[in-house]
Amino acid sequence: MPMESEQQAPVIHERRILSRDEHSISRKEISENALKVLYRLNKAGYEAYLVGGGVRDLLLGKMPKDFDIATEATPEQIKALFGNCRLIGRRFRLAHIVFGRDVIEVATFRGHHHQVNNSRHISAQSEEGMLLRDNVYGTIEEDAERRDFTVNALYYSAKDFTLHDFAGGLEDLQARRLELIGDPETRYREDPVRMLRAVRFAAKLDMQISPRTAAPIRELAPLLQDIPAARLFEETLKLFLAGHALETYRQLRDYNLFQQLFPQLTPLLTPNGDSVCERFIEQALIDTDKRVQDDKRVTPAFIYAALLWGPVESRARVLENESGLPWHDAFMMAVNEVLDNQTRVIAVPRRFTTDIRDIWALQTRLTRRQGRHPERAMEHPKFRAAYDFLLLRNRVERGLGELASWWERYVESAPESRQQLQRDASRDEPRGEKKRSNRRRRPRRRKPATE
Repeated sequence: MPMESEQQAPVIHERRILSRDEHSISRKEISENALKVLYRLNKAGYEAYLVGGGVRDLLLGKMPKDFDIATEATPEQIKALFGNCRLIGRRFRLAHIVFGRDVIEVATFRGHHHQVNNSRHISAQSEEGMLLRDNVYGTIEEDAERRDFTVNALYYSAKDFTLHDFAGGLEDLQARRLELIGDPETRYREDPVRMLRAVRFAAKLDMQISPRTAAPIRELAPLLQDIPAARLFEETLKLFLAGHALETYRQLRDYNLFQQLFPQLTPLLTPNGDSVCERFIEQALIDTDKRVQDDKRVTPAFIYAALLWGPVESRARVLENESGLPWHDAFMMAVNEVLDNQTRVIAVPRRFTTDIRDIWALQTRLTRRQGRHPERAMEHPKFRAAYDFLLLRNRVERGLGELASWWERYVESAPESRQQLQRDASRDEPRGEKKRSNRRRRPRRRKPATE
């Protein structure tokens, strides 16, 4: 692979500095804790700026979730200034300044990874060009070159209230254009997660990925398979729980990225995206986006349960037909297989896989409406999630209308009315399970021995 010096030069222009009356950012919109960090770094003689998404979102009139800072101070120098600082990361050494629940992330200006290694500059690359460790420090200009997108290479100074643009990010922001800095193939090989970030920002900010930035993504998408599974879990939370899940999902599919994250779903995807499985996923993502917009709680377990429901049902049918297993046994075996396969790609923590199993297992329990089954189901900690999951399924699957309607009435009824509902309920057994006879089998009569 060509070295970085042989690749297309980064799209870095001469620094453009805008005075306070030339931009829309006000200190009143910036976190008080972020300002404290900036002021202390400046007072100690270090160059320091608000950078990245915080600046970008302020310019777009949005309220940032986080405020990140870039500075010329090294992590050790930052730690010496702040008693509430902890240093994290091996791949990227960062300082976290902790104010209760508020954490301000401070990074030292990055340099180019082809610089000579020494005690201050440590970097390593894989054979595919992926950066494994990257603690190379440099100037603000070099830091701007190392940023991923031009709209993230904007720096705000609390010292003199100026805005610094190195890569034409302001113009791209106004044009709603997402432009990668440098040669796209090289930058994606350095860190394949940048492909996910491109889609996430495009969906979140309602921007178009520029043609040159988009061009290599479909071909390089398989590089995501080299990313640690734990890191991919964190990235998928940003993709699906930020309020733009549906558009993100559609773009991930279009760029062949979703197929890398959820390979078990690939055989179930159709050209028109209109299968029951795909409509179920889209409806789940629509509902998730609405909950985020309404400031309601959303959980990774429910999203993953929805995304992987199709593979579980599909695999269970195969096991039932090929192995002759009862439906319940085939279903539970499929649950184990699908979750085991998925966690090899994305390391979903056990606390979530446990909830996913419960949501799925309750789908079979909710079909049993006789005796104490409904009451016991409602006592389960994950009943509400499983109940919502059933209602979601009913919106796209056939044959669930009577069951879903019954449970809606049961949940909303007073306890004294529920017994009548149980008496009126259909006595159909769960799919694939036959009633066992209580009669004892008579012993077979032996024929008398012939003489």
